[in-house]
Amino acid sequence: MGKTRPHPMTDTARRMFELLEPICLVTFLADECNEELAALGHRTYWDGYFASRAAPLGRVPAQVVHAAFYNFADGEAARHIPGAWETIPPEASVAARERGSAASLRRILGDELAASPGLLRAADLTTKAATSAPTEGRVMYAGMRTLEIPGDPVARLWHSATMLREHRGDGHIAALVGARIGGTEAHVLSALEQGIHPPESFGRIHHLPKERLAAVMNGLRDRGLVDTDGHFTDTGRATKQRIETLTDELAAAPWDALSPAELDELITELEPITATLTATDSHTPADCCTPST
Repeated sequence: MGKTRPHPMTDTARRMFELLEPICLVTFLADECNEELAALGHRTYWDGYFASRAAPLGRVPAQVVHAAFYNFADGEAARHIPGAWETIPPEASVAARERGSAASLRRILGDELAASPGLLRAADLTTKAATSAPTEGRVMYAGMRTLEIPGDPVARLWHSATMLREHRGDGHIAALVGARIGGTEAHVLSALEQGIHPPESFGRIHHLPKERLAAVMNGLRDRGLVDTDGHFTDTGRATKQRIETLTDELAAAPWDALSPAELDELITELEPITATLTATDSHTPADCCTPST
């Protein structure tokens, strides 16, 4: 990749999402993070998930976590927050998530790649971008910005990639709200984009009451976003594409901190890391635990 080639920022935001997402997904898909959280005393995967991800917000009520996470059904956050914090300090859950995620990355990447100068450089550049964006309107990202940046390069790369994931997620929620697409509706559109039919079978929503799912599908039909058979209409597909385009646009700000040469360098250093992660079973988003992006 030529170092003088300009980077359209929305294209850059999408490319960086593709490169960094597998780094973040070890938190949800590999074993080490769940084992660390369970060792603290979290009884279930979801106790650990809500406790560790919401902890940077402080000891906020379940209603605030529900609003910030956006795409969980009513009552799901309240089953875990604040109960998951009653005997385990939020800070301990955050630390366990970092330890487990870094351990997963080291195992998957191997000693040579995990200790390479390329990973160190990728961690430094990712951190430079992740700590540069405005926090206004970015609740989850702002919470992550309050945490100490790890000194260890592997942990720092994971931490900064996760900061950028939350930054992107905040922007994605803004795009969904602007399009009047609720959390459950967003899962339906994502399912259809992935070719899942009926979309109600998608793992993130299949457990919801049938009456709730029927109401969501009827609402999407009334708006002309899905047809009578539950497939995308042209309007629905265009709406989903507008949301994704706006998400990329809103995710571009952190990359303004890097020069074109630094962006090229970061892409070059991340490519072997991402390739190694995607060659394992620890990169495919699980329906049950990853937010729409």
